[in-house]
Amino acid sequence: MPGVFVAFALLTPRFTVAVLWHFGHWFDGLFSSLLWPVVGIVFLPTTLLWYAAVHNWFGGAWTLWPVVGLVVALVIDLSPVREHRRLTGRRAGDSQVRY
Repeated sequence: MPGVFVAFALLTPRFTVAVLWHFGHWFDGLFSSLLWPVVGIVFLPTTLLWYAAVHNWFGGAWTLWPVVGLVVALVIDLSPVREHRRLTGRRAGDSQVRY
């Protein structure tokens, strides 16, 4: 059951980006090439969603609340990486031979 929850949590922002890309106009004119949205979908989907939200809801003005939202989105996107490093570091440290 935890695996289903993790898969759902990781796929939800990517699914939301795909739906908004195909059925909405959220990403129209935000990027000059297709490279940045593809990189955003793969690595930082919540941050990509927030970037589009700032341009659609706040008119592209990066004031206090959009920047706070960007930091929160980055923490959400990068927290699985931090947890993975912590767990693999612990396992690597436990397997070493101690004299």
